[in-house]
Amino acid sequence: MTNRDYANRKPARKGKAKPKTIRRKSQAPAPRRFPLVLLLVTLGLITGFGYFLWTINNSAEELDEKKAPVVEQTDIKLTQKKDPKALPPKPEEKWTYQQELVNKQVEVDIPETAVQTHLYQMQCGSFRTQAQAEQMKAVIAFQGLESDISKVRGTTGDWYKVSLGPYERKRQAEKHRHILQKAGINGCFLMYVKK
Repeated sequence: MTNRDYANRKPARKGKAKPKTIRRKSQAPAPRRFPLVLLLVTLGLITGFGYFLWTINNSAEELDEKKAPVVEQTDIKLTQKKDPKALPPKPEEKWTYQQELVNKQVEVDIPETAVQTHLYQMQCGSFRTQAQAEQMKAVIAFQGLESDISKVRGTTGDWYKVSLGPYERKRQAEKHRHILQKAGINGCFLMYVKK
């Protein structure tokens, strides 16, 4: 068992304990001296660059004088010296495409559009009772669309199907399906119906 001295113990502070900060005497920063090596390298680079510029001075003019080809004067230059406003002779036309295309006609084969043999119909629900089908029809009517209820005899009994259409174009059916999806009716699907 350890002996603890509770009598000389300092009481605990209430609230947040403040961290103790130790203040140090601020020292003035040491003056920075420009290193001698950096000075020598900089002077060497400047000297080298100056020597490079001195060596290439007038070298472009010397190359031009050595490689300059002798240009012979043509008749055009002679006529321009005599009359500076004179134009060179008009070149002869090499292409005759404008004359050849004037009386031509282009024939294009346009395939006949396929005759649509089916329509689209959208079914939005199939219910056991007619009351449920009427309720779905009312929700669709509130969206500004017209639907029909048809009674179908199945193997398990009678079904009441709520459908929209027929549509000649699939785009119109898709547009109506998006309207119904915004209203919360997500079970609609498209079917083909023969004409």
